[in-house]
Amino acid sequence: MAARSTFQLTAPTVPLFVIAVVLALAALIAHFGGVTIPFVSAYVVETLTAAFAVLTVGVVFRGL
Repeated sequence: MAARSTFQLTAPTVPLFVIAVVLALAALIAHFGGVTIPFVSAYVVETLTAAFAVLTVGVVFRGL
C-alpha cells in the first residue's frame, strides 16, 4: 500500500494575489480594450502566463 502524500496547497498571500490580478488585468485590457501598455501589449500571452505562474507559486509554496 502506498504512503499518503503530505503535499498541501495553501492560499497565496495578498501581495502575490494582487500582483497576479494586476498582471492579468493589464494583459486583458491591452488585448481587448485596445489600450497600448508598454511591454504588455507586445507580450499579452506571456503576461497572462506570468500572472498564472505568480499565482501558482503563491499556492504551492507556503509563506510567500
